[in-house]
Amino acid sequence: MIIAGIDEAGRGPCFGPMTMSIVVLEKKQEIDLKALGVKDSKDIPAPKRASLFSDVQEAAIEHHTLVVHAVEINDLMAKDNLNEIEAMKVAEAINKLKTDVEIIYIDSPDTTKGKYEGRIRKYLDEDKQKIEIVAENKADSKYVVVGAASILAKVTRDREIEKLKEKHGDIGSGYPADPKTKKFLADYVKETNLLPPFSRIFWSTCKRALEVNDPKQKKLF
Repeated sequence: MIIAGIDEAGRGPCFGPMTMSIVVLEKKQEIDLKALGVKDSKDIPAPKRASLFSDVQEAAIEHHTLVVHAVEINDLMAKDNLNEIEAMKVAEAINKLKTDVEIIYIDSPDTTKGKYEGRIRKYLDEDKQKIEIVAENKADSKYVVVGAASILAKVTRDREIEKLKEKHGDIGSGYPADPKTKKFLADYVKETNLLPPFSRIFWSTCKRALEVNDPKQKKLF
């Protein structure tokens, strides 16, 4: 049986991209990947994730990773919510597949059963509608193939953040709770009266930073 797994990294950060990965495997390959340590990337130390990144790519029949930069997220969020945007990108990843896949397992951000699948199918090409979709909460910890996708997505996003650091300095992880991210944001806004160009402008963290600096501020970046 040919299966696929899909997962994202960077849904919540106020800085940087969200990444979405799809991995195609033969079902029996999950045993070997599990033995290597493939699971939800959040439960794997960074050095091990980097090692498993190559293992997953080599094992995969097919794999793709989408990098959705902050500017695109900002444009899309002007009219859609984040769950809908994720569904669009999941469908985009599925539509790229050249392999005939029987079942796709997806980590779902929606809690209502069937809702996320419905979102995704709106954007699928006609020839992909026959694929069975299993969209569940915590799928990255339930299915090895989704864990494999989570590794590709997480390592790719980490590399994108490193690129931003090389250009702009230490922005931290991009997550709102990260002290380095909070300091970078506050300092940047104080100095320029604008948000950094890689900010997600609809995030409350970014909005508050502008308001704290200047309650009358209207410019975003």
